[in-house]
Amino acid sequence: MPSQKIDPTARISPDALIADGVEIGPYTTIEARVEIGKDTKIGPYCLIQGPTTIGSGCTITGYASIGTPPQDHSYKGEDTKLVIGNGNTIREFVTINRGTLKDKGITTIGSGNLIMAYCHVAHDCVVGDHVVMGNLATLAGHVEIHDRAIIGGLSAVHQFTRIGACSIVGGGSMVSLDIIPYAKASGDRAGLFGVNTIGLKRGGFSPEQIKGIEKAYRILLKQGLLLKEAIQAIEEEFPGRPEIELLLNFLKSTRRGIAR
Repeated sequence: MPSQKIDPTARISPDALIADGVEIGPYTTIEARVEIGKDTKIGPYCLIQGPTTIGSGCTITGYASIGTPPQDHSYKGEDTKLVIGNGNTIREFVTINRGTLKDKGITTIGSGNLIMAYCHVAHDCVVGDHVVMGNLATLAGHVEIHDRAIIGGLSAVHQFTRIGACSIVGGGSMVSLDIIPYAKASGDRAGLFGVNTIGLKRGGFSPEQIKGIEKAYRILLKQGLLLKEAIQAIEEEFPGRPEIELLLNFLKSTRRGIAR
């Protein structure tokens, strides 16, 4: 079995669980109730507080603060969590907070994500798989980022807002309403600018699927329909299409409303 490689200046709590193959750099602090999976690499000067679970094969470059308490006045030291999946890259000075009892009590990061330097993921956020967050992208509390979404650098997402799967948010955007799946969005406050066709092609969507998504987009946003009317029209036009069902489920579950 591969051995751990821990710099002698690192401070590791005896109550932390460190798997085989983990590397921990100089002056990093790993506190109690932290669990780090196999072959994860943690750079210098990081702080990881618990309860936090980090999966296998992750890379945390350095100077990151992971599993720190939520920045919320309601938090009084309750036993909340952060769970991070496998194969994530978390770059310099990223901050990720644990959850609060106002929500599920847990912040969740999926697998295969790239979280670039100086990003912030606040309490109770849910980040899916294969998400990219550009430098200085910021998520307020209770935000959901669905699979394969891209958040441009210097963007900020309002609390309780959702970013749909395979969508892309341009750099410097202020997002205060839900961004539907497959869309391109940008601006202050962010509006929609068509379908993310390049992202869909890269994601393996067929030309037929992309054509259907573009038609559903036009029904939703170009015909002047109320949201309820647009949902009904899309359901009638595309019965049994999984990629359209994902869009419809997103629309039906919006709480903040969707960007137009």
